[in-house]
Amino acid sequence: MDKQTLRERIWGGLEDSGEARFPFPPHGRIPNFAGADEACDRLAATDEWAAADVVKANPDAPQLPVRRRALHEGKVVYMAQPRLRSERPFMKLDPGVIAPEDLDAAATVSKMDGYAEPVGPDAVPHVDLVVSGSVAVTEAGGRVGKGEGYSDLEFAVLSELGAVDDETTVATSVHELQVVDEADAPEPAAHDVPMDLVATPERLIRTDSPFGRPTGIDWDVLDEERLDEIPVLQRFAP
Repeated sequence: MDKQTLRERIWGGLEDSGEARFPFPPHGRIPNFAGADEACDRLAATDEWAAADVVKANPDAPQLPVRRRALHEGKVVYMAQPRLRSERPFMKLDPGVIAPEDLDAAATVSKMDGYAEPVGPDAVPHVDLVVSGSVAVTEAGGRVGKGEGYSDLEFAVLSELGAVDDETTVATSVHELQVVDEADAPEPAAHDVPMDLVATPERLIRTDSPFGRPTGIDWDVLDEERLDEIPVLQRFAP
């Protein structure tokens, strides 16, 4: 099954089962799902979460509980701007400088700009935990996103600078319907970032992933249009 066929199956399954949550429809996005809070609880019960001081999280709706919990627990959260559109594309949310009553709002995409400091990749410290949004994921850690490739690219940019490395845990939170058999998922590409932890409302999966982790930007998969529209890539271009 190719990636787009798998995406369509997952989006349709969440919608048809009534397990999808706002925003609707789930198609074309990292889908929100019933039980996102419970999946967050599973992730937050891990030693990796407890040890993390710096978290990079995706800005999508199903990971909002993760971002809020991280801020309330005193973790510094970085979110990437959509499409890495500026030279300072990472939004730093520091709970030490945000009023406690504003932490919930600060974790939302619509209110983030009022609380976050935009920083370049050089200003991102070592990241202890990366939380990614997924459309589908396997128990071996293979991940399928919504198809634009920005999550993997963000990881690659930070990897170039040593902000993420083999010590960084990579996790995702999904509905059980999004966990698929290996036979139904394509083999991850070299630039795909495998997941170490998969949290669902029902369980936590430690993948012991056999897939390699990218250590930098894969220039072969970036066309001229993508290079032109992402300013931060220009400093790394060979």
